[in-house]
Amino acid sequence: MTAMKALLLMALAVASLGWGQQAGSEPWRRDLTGTWLGPYTPDLTRGTTAKMTAWGEEKFAKFDGKLDPCLPVGVTRQANAPDPIQIVQTKDRVVIMYESWHEFRSIPINGPAPTDLYPSWLGKATAKWDGDALVIKTVAMNDITSLDTQGHPHSEELTLTERLERTGPATMAYEVTVDDPKAYTGPWKQSRVFKLMPGVELMEYVCLENEKDREHLVGTKK
Repeated sequence: MTAMKALLLMALAVASLGWGQQAGSEPWRRDLTGTWLGPYTPDLTRGTTAKMTAWGEEKFAKFDGKLDPCLPVGVTRQANAPDPIQIVQTKDRVVIMYESWHEFRSIPINGPAPTDLYPSWLGKATAKWDGDALVIKTVAMNDITSLDTQGHPHSEELTLTERLERTGPATMAYEVTVDDPKAYTGPWKQSRVFKLMPGVELMEYVCLENEKDREHLVGTKK
């Protein structure tokens, strides 16, 4: 009877662990919830194997940076920004909120593949766990945005695969794979580390439509 009671208590202890935590693992594993800050990444291709196709080179040469500052900038530029992001994670969904441009993505975990593939600013995403890494696959992004502030292009054939994995109590590894056969000769990836920012809340980000001051700032004219 004593042995049976001990086994029952052990089973209850295992069941009481967090839904994303495995018995014996560190409490922060598979827990992405929090406010995070990554390094500013103006050139997503730096240090990678990225090589543009003729189409990509032509589009890159036409980039002049003159984008409406109030329009969305796309998934990778949101992650590249020097401002924090906030992640809220549940059993079947992860929500990523970006201070920059005040955008957010609400992504189902282990949900069905998207059927509405009409291109949009942030695309259609689904997520799944691969060990301790949350893998987010995004498709159906329009080609109005660029991958970074330097203007590296992408087409509507782009597939992004992001891997988010806690590597310590205050760190998260972030890896993004770019697969766009129209813009690049092959898939390539870029990695960086985000740091947990306890107690930090996202600030309000206001975009001014019909803004007139930027062209008069020192250093903005060529």
